[in-house]
Amino acid sequence: MWLSKVEESTGETIKIDWKPFSLAQVNSDNNDGGIKLWEQSEVIDGTDKTFLAHMSGLAAKRQGDEAFKSFFMALLRARHEDKKDLLDPAVMEEAAVAAGLDMARFREDAADPELLKDIAESHTIAVEEYGAFGVPTFISDNGNATFLKMFIPPDEQAAEIYETMSKAMNEFAHVGEFKRPQPPWPHGVI
Repeated sequence: MWLSKVEESTGETIKIDWKPFSLAQVNSDNNDGGIKLWEQSEVIDGTDKTFLAHMSGLAAKRQGDEAFKSFFMALLRARHEDKKDLLDPAVMEEAAVAAGLDMARFREDAADPELLKDIAESHTIAVEEYGAFGVPTFISDNGNATFLKMFIPPDEQAAEIYETMSKAMNEFAHVGEFKRPQPPWPHGVI
């Protein structure tokens, strides 16, 4: 949501290659035991919807970058503005329709079990190569990985925050952590 504000205010496209990362896997009680959620039979057969949003996003990505971006924004609005459940297949369908996706292709692609392999690979690389533990984690061109917890800023600050944070994430490798104690959240922000 924040980055779309930056694009609107600057007129420039921010090029991001969004990749799946499983918070469910990271936060799993079995995370240390080597159990991979994407390998569980109920996930593979589709009765467990843990990876529904990831699989839907990857299905949208198969229709091109613009299709994915439209789907992703519709999904973000559904989750963050409308407080909808991302484990609900109807929410994925609504986002796909809102994004103007080819629905027959979307449904077929979203059911492709190969997507679980893509999720597993993306997640594993993020953890093992970049030390990712949360979302969003930004990986800069020089390989710096930075987790950045953001609140949606006001329109007039979106681009300046993006420019400042991008510079810090990309250029200042000696900054190990910048964190505000919480809760309470910063007053007046949320």
